[in-house]
Amino acid sequence: MNANESTEVFTGNFTQQEPIPEEAIEAAVAVMRSGRLHRYNTAAGEAGEVALLEKEFAAYTGATYALAVASGGYALGCALRALEVQPGEPVLTNAFTLAPVPGAIASVGAKPVFVGVTEGLVIDLDDLQVKIAETGAKVLMLSHMRGHIVDMDALMYICNGAGVAVIEDCAHTMGASWEGVPSGRHGLIGCYSTQTYKHINAGEGGFLVTDDEDIAARAIMLSGSYMLYPKHLAGPAPEVFEKIKYTTPNVSGRMDHLRAAILRVQLRALDSQVDKWNARYRVLEEGLRGTAGLTLIERPQQEHYVGSSFQFLLLEWPDAKIEAVVAACMKRGVELKWFGAPEPVAFTSRYESWRYAEPQSLPESDRVLRSIMDIRLPLTFSLEDCATLARIIRSEVERLHLA
Repeated sequence: MNANESTEVFTGNFTQQEPIPEEAIEAAVAVMRSGRLHRYNTAAGEAGEVALLEKEFAAYTGATYALAVASGGYALGCALRALEVQPGEPVLTNAFTLAPVPGAIASVGAKPVFVGVTEGLVIDLDDLQVKIAETGAKVLMLSHMRGHIVDMDALMYICNGAGVAVIEDCAHTMGASWEGVPSGRHGLIGCYSTQTYKHINAGEGGFLVTDDEDIAARAIMLSGSYMLYPKHLAGPAPEVFEKIKYTTPNVSGRMDHLRAAILRVQLRALDSQVDKWNARYRVLEEGLRGTAGLTLIERPQQEHYVGSSFQFLLLEWPDAKIEAVVAACMKRGVELKWFGAPEPVAFTSRYESWRYAEPQSLPESDRVLRSIMDIRLPLTFSLEDCATLARIIRSEVERLHLA
């Protein structure tokens, strides 16, 4: 390490996203000038921004039906309600995820049952089989946490064989795929987020996609369509609603035209944005490769990921040394999130933190969770910025590993 590498400081902002494109701003202004922001407030013969966005998102993912909603978390809860999950019913999910996932399960009165995490940061398929057998669960809410996709062919083989319906939480994998199949399209339902830190940005918002007409109809009614469901361009035929329109509660969570106008423009650019994220991810990955004491997450060939964040492991490090790495990097302008922190911090928490769920013991997962370090890679960072991040992290990890 030379002197410059030991003293350089990073000055970028880890929460600064790119500005909304001018075309999207113009579309949003047009909606505001119309005064008709509600998704069903459309003129005669007008589709409206939300219905058009749903049609475009269905085409992008290859889904038959798509519903735009108020948030990714709402999409998850709506998916559970559309599957008619009952209070007290066990629902499987990842031990490594963020709070909205078990929160969605708890919101319908169901019981979150956590499945272990591997060193690849994906759901442990062996533990999944054990938990299916132990609990008799018929629903898995699979979180592609931080963009890491498990072997979806193997997972679907297990779940299909056991009669387990899969809801995919794709908050971190919009634009990603496994063996060419878009994320969210292996399971029965795919849920996505358009919160500011996700891959297209409306501040808040989300999508639900499915090929099942009954699930799509229930989700549309749940989202607060009243009897205006014929206005959905990416929804089932009106006769599908006849079976459920009087028995499905309104749990309003609609997207509005303003958000949809902003998102339609960004959706068209998503694939090129993915390429930019992955270029930054690879610079950081190569800069950290071979760092003493640091374990990289090797990505499978079948996975086309979106590198909007980066994770590495400090396996078997004592807590005090990990805390020292976090502090040393922060002093040099690099904001690392540690999923092993004893108390929840901002967005990071662990399954023990969600005390509305029954306590579980996952010692092997605890070992992994205790070691996970996480860093955002907004597209406001340049490739050289990412090289700087790698130099700083590498120097502090190696210094403290040897200390």
